[in-house]
Amino acid sequence: MTNTTLLPDEGLFIGRVRTSEASHPLVVTVRGGTVFDITSSMAPTVRDVCEMPDPAGYVQATRGEPIGSLDAIAANSFQAARDPQKPYLLSPVDLQAVKASGVTFVVSLLERVIEEQARGSAEKADAIRADIAGLIGHDLSKLKPGTPEAMEIKAKLIERGAWSQYLEVGIGPDAEIFTKCQPMASVGFGADVGLHPVSTWNNPEPEIAMIAAGSGKIVGATLGNDVNLRDVEGRSALLLGKAKDNNASAALGPFIRLFDDNFSIDDVKQAIVRMKVEGEDGFSLEGASSMAEISRSPEELVAAAMGPHHQYPDGLALYLGTMFVPSKDRGEKGKGFTHKVGDIVTISSEKFGALINRVRLSPDCPHWTYGASHLMRDLARAGLI
Repeated sequence: MTNTTLLPDEGLFIGRVRTSEASHPLVVTVRGGTVFDITSSMAPTVRDVCEMPDPAGYVQATRGEPIGSLDAIAANSFQAARDPQKPYLLSPVDLQAVKASGVTFVVSLLERVIEEQARGSAEKADAIRADIAGLIGHDLSKLKPGTPEAMEIKAKLIERGAWSQYLEVGIGPDAEIFTKCQPMASVGFGADVGLHPVSTWNNPEPEIAMIAAGSGKIVGATLGNDVNLRDVEGRSALLLGKAKDNNASAALGPFIRLFDDNFSIDDVKQAIVRMKVEGEDGFSLEGASSMAEISRSPEELVAAAMGPHHQYPDGLALYLGTMFVPSKDRGEKGKGFTHKVGDIVTISSEKFGALINRVRLSPDCPHWTYGASHLMRDLARAGLI
């Protein structure tokens, strides 16, 4: 049995596990390759831990009870072979709102403009990509949204007839923040991730998600897959909800790494996020995103999502966006990449571990049936609230 989560030996991690012995999900941490249940009346949810003055200190000081090895629990987390009588991992967030940032890497801005210009047609994307790249170049990694330089490039694109709503959020003063899914609806390590059946052009989006308390304080981070339907979003920005929020379309995990003396926001800003897609047809795709190239800082994005203008008393999980938009042909030349059912997506980063999910159609993924009301009733029955 191997360490499929690739969790580093150091660090303070918090997550959730489902077992047959408790009606409610367990709040857990990992120590020396063993998973410990740290659920208590003081902190019966991950949200409660994150709202503490020192979440990392609390996790470190709480003894907990061992429930099994990380390797065994991770192995049982894969949907296809899961034994529900044994422990398995869930998404590491519970009551937090799950939001996402869009077009936060200027490189991916071009792909969003291409999607809109192509009107959801993968066949037209290559020609439009070459046309726009010839106009403004390829290296936009240093472009800061809202600056005179950004406005100059925007003017060139408008003159060329390539103006897009994505330009406003990609290089303008305001960030794009949208709802990825409802609290309790995200899926975790090993779960199936879902595509809406209407989509024929889609992709994974490997990202880091910030975890913030209700006060706006950022307390940790985790990995995420912001599953995206490129054809649906390309048809109209008003279809963003249909493109982004479907059953099992938001994956997070394997655990939240909490900020402590050895891990901070600076580590997030320097992280390399890697992705690998392996298909049942033998197709393989790899890529990476450098967080150093993000156009808006994690702090700026969290501040855009929450503050005096919008409160989240149970905290927030915020996907930061990706610069990796796969364009490698899968099959016929010029049609680019799209998922096939059965794809295995691995998103990894050295200080976070790995998030692994299998791709299916959303209706075929386990339906979301356990919400906040169910959690509250189960915690009450257990005497935890």
